Amino acid sequence: MTRFLKYLYRFIAIILVILFITAVSYYQKDLPVDKLIAKYCNQDDRFMNLMGMQVHYRDEGNRSDSLPIVFIHGTAASLFTWDSTVTILKDKKRIIRFDLPAFALTGPNPEKDYSIEYYTHFVDSFLTRLQVNQCILVGNSLGGNIAWSYTIAHTEKVSKLVLVDAGGMRSSVQPKGAIGFKIAQIPVLNNIVKYITPKALVIKSLHQAYGDPSKVKDWQENRYFDLLIRQGNREALINRFKSNLLVDETEKIMQIKTPTLIIWGDQDQLIPVENAYKFNKAITGSELEIMKGVGHVPMEESPTAFAKRLGIFIDKK
Repeated sequence: MTRFLKYLYRFIAIILVILFITAVSYYQKDLPVDKLIAKYCNQDDRFMNLMGMQVHYRDEGNRSDSLPIVFIHGTAASLFTWDSTVTILKDKKRIIRFDLPAFALTGPNPEKDYSIEYYTHFVDSFLTRLQVNQCILVGNSLGGNIAWSYTIAHTEKVSKLVLVDAGGMRSSVQPKGAIGFKIAQIPVLNNIVKYITPKALVIKSLHQAYGDPSKVKDWQENRYFDLLIRQGNREALINRFKSNLLVDETEKIMQIKTPTLIIWGDQDQLIPVENAYKFNKAITGSELEIMKGVGHVPMEESPTAFAKRLGIFIDKK
């Protein structure tokens, strides 16, 4: 028995050493927001004091346009996800985009509320401050869920709605990725992620968001990682995942009468393409565009084709 205990103690000691080495190797300190601003912002970036936060946003393009496009990004993303689309469309349209609370340079909501209801209120408060009374609303993933929820709550303020691989419906198949999101939802383990965040894990999750991972650039990997470890963002992400993410909102979605375009990548591993057809069926008169070989973020992976289809919908009378 004494020999058994001796071996057991040695085994435990080895495990503790391995855990210690892993913690030291992968420990990531939060990045201060001022350093990230210096690294990633330029003359187009603005900050708005709103709801206890300094909200990072950009308001670009054709200032004479009375019906701006408002872009809303998804989980763990940022306003930068729309860069290529903005470059293509900004000569013709006024374009507004922002970092949602919990993410990128805006950072955590001091109230720690990341429900869809909170985000809907946030979007309305933000647009009210900019005196935007009506817009074309475009949302990806979580941003899509917020976009259609906002459209239901403020129908008169949304001229057209575009849902890009949007959240809000259950799938009959289990999504394959992203591994980082799955870990962030596991109790106890997710608390470790607040301090130990291997960059390789973040990169793997980003690659899983693409239909063709070879299209992901090094600078994208670096930016996604940097913005994830912005001060407070990892804890905010975990709090976001504590919200009910599996609610099927089909009955609510069926209320939408606003002209709607649904764009989806057929290789989406996060929200399966079957949900595109569910949205299309639920929203009467909606248009559906399935992008072949594309994953969860069509505006990043195939920006020219995405912007072209978006432009056609926007111009349609």
